[in-house]
Amino acid sequence: MNARIALMPRGRWLMVGASLWLALTHSTAMTGASGEARWLPPLELPGFVILETFRAPPHEYGPGHRGIDIAAPTGAVVRAPAGGTVSFAGSVVDRPVISVRVDDQTVYSMEPVSSDVRQGDTVGIGSPIGTVGEGGHCGARCVHLGVRIDGSYVHPMRYFVSRPVLLPW
Repeated sequence: MNARIALMPRGRWLMVGASLWLALTHSTAMTGASGEARWLPPLELPGFVILETFRAPPHEYGPGHRGIDIAAPTGAVVRAPAGGTVSFAGSVVDRPVISVRVDDQTVYSMEPVSSDVRQGDTVGIGSPIGTVGEGGHCGARCVHLGVRIDGSYVHPMRYFVSRPVLLPW
């Protein structure tokens, strides 16, 4: 796989090239090195451009960035990065939000995503779940994707790339 990764100004942009995109979206075996299922990028773009990366807060209520901001134009189709059951679909303050429970521990949320899905609906991996809306800190330039495990935020990129495998000399 010939992936291109480039850090942009301030080290906050990350671009994963089209070859990685094709491998992620067209692979029939969507598993990482340890056998766990990988997620699909939520937007059909030629690259995966991260405008702002995850920054863990120093404590539960501290400042940080509890997800990643993926570049996306308003109106772009948003797809489910993983299958699951919609646990929330509605407005939070000034933005449309959708949350999907993947399993007993894992929930992902995306905003601003305008959607017709409702709480309790089942979504499959890669299925269209809405379109990029406006509002929140993303405005009309991105989709914010956050992932929680047992209520605590984790870095979402762990679900999109395989774990490294150390090979013997």
